[in-house]
Amino acid sequence: MAPFKKVLIANRGEIALRILRACHAMGIRTVAVHSTVDRNLKHVGMADESVCIGPPPANQSYLNVPAIVAAMEVTDAEAVHPGYGFLAENADFAERIEESGFTFIGPRAETIRLMGDKVSAINAMRQAGVPCVPGSNGPLDDDDRRSRKLADEIGYPVLIKAAAGGGGRGMRVVERPEDLIKSISLTRQEARSGFGDPTVYMEKFLTNPRHVEIQVLADSHGNAVHLGERDCSMQRRHQKVIEEAPAPGITPDERAHIGKICTDACKRIGYLGAGTFEFLYEDGEFYFIEMNTRIQVEHPVTECVTGLDLIRAQILAAAGEKLPFTQEDVKIQGHAVECRINAEDPVKFIPQPGTIEAFHAPGGPGIRVDSHIYDGYKVPPNYDSMIGKLIAYGETRGAAIERMRVALDEIVLKGVVTNIPLHQRLMRDSGFRQGGTNIHYLEKLLKP
Repeated sequence: MAPFKKVLIANRGEIALRILRACHAMGIRTVAVHSTVDRNLKHVGMADESVCIGPPPANQSYLNVPAIVAAMEVTDAEAVHPGYGFLAENADFAERIEESGFTFIGPRAETIRLMGDKVSAINAMRQAGVPCVPGSNGPLDDDDRRSRKLADEIGYPVLIKAAAGGGGRGMRVVERPEDLIKSISLTRQEARSGFGDPTVYMEKFLTNPRHVEIQVLADSHGNAVHLGERDCSMQRRHQKVIEEAPAPGITPDERAHIGKICTDACKRIGYLGAGTFEFLYEDGEFYFIEMNTRIQVEHPVTECVTGLDLIRAQILAAAGEKLPFTQEDVKIQGHAVECRINAEDPVKFIPQPGTIEAFHAPGGPGIRVDSHIYDGYKVPPNYDSMIGKLIAYGETRGAAIERMRVALDEIVLKGVVTNIPLHQRLMRDSGFRQGGTNIHYLEKLLKP
């Protein structure tokens, strides 16, 4: 018996299609909501029902909470899956859904709120025994002397971060004491205008870290497991470009140790569903930076190496079911690499909307393509430039990279400019092929 009769998908693009496929495999009927410019999206045509919720601007459609709730009411949907982005980590939205008598497929509103604020998240994780980056352990006030003392104790360089920030925004590195107070003021102003919250805090700026994250699943019965780690260090301006699982060089003992810390923290805060603990990893030490209370863009690499369906797991957890497996049942096998395919200039990284004139997806053993595009599809200028994800799996990291290299050479995508040439370059790059590059590697590589 299906856990829900009907689920509304409050998102667009490849993740909306991914959710739809999981629902249909579980015997769940689907409702697709869409903006006027997205009426021809693939998942809209495949859904059992669809509802237009507004014009192209996201704040008038995909962020329009009353319109989404109304769509649930008129279609008799029982639950909503928010995907990632848009309203996925909006505690007020989750609360509104529950108050309206529906089920939010994700954590409880209070958990989203707790982990959505960087300061409260770090404090909660410290209390749960999760290792954190040395920092102010709370928001910075207007006491300049105190801020200078904190920075001296932490040691330069330091990082000033917006408590409500995310996606690489709201951060400023301070190299010298004389720049500290001005940097705090500027970051506070940016936080106020960009996130509606001027709260900022201070952390030690690690100079050679990798970005390693732990995937977790938890149910409403006090059970939690981790599904190993992903390395997301190949970044540009704090935006992930390539992800892989498992992370090169992380030992089984390290995985088990940090994984247990994360699952213990999940139990402590009453976490529900899928989530990701993001860490900076340097010199064998993990430092917590934030928790994403949603499904990640890069979840397919974890699915490849564990054989598990994370969207299905989210739906079952939201329906109140117990996790059907224990930590001992989770096995990490092989290696997977994911390339984010964006409609953007591969050198200047400027979005390139347009019409897909021809699209041929690569294939072969171990190749997975998560994309909503097709011949004639018009890539709109209104949303994120990602148009798909290419995933390659192999028994070893080297085999996965070789399969990805071949797949990137095989893919045909005409009509719009994409970042495929960048990925082709990286699959042949000696540093990436060796593994274990830090989060600054790509930007240094791209410098003229």
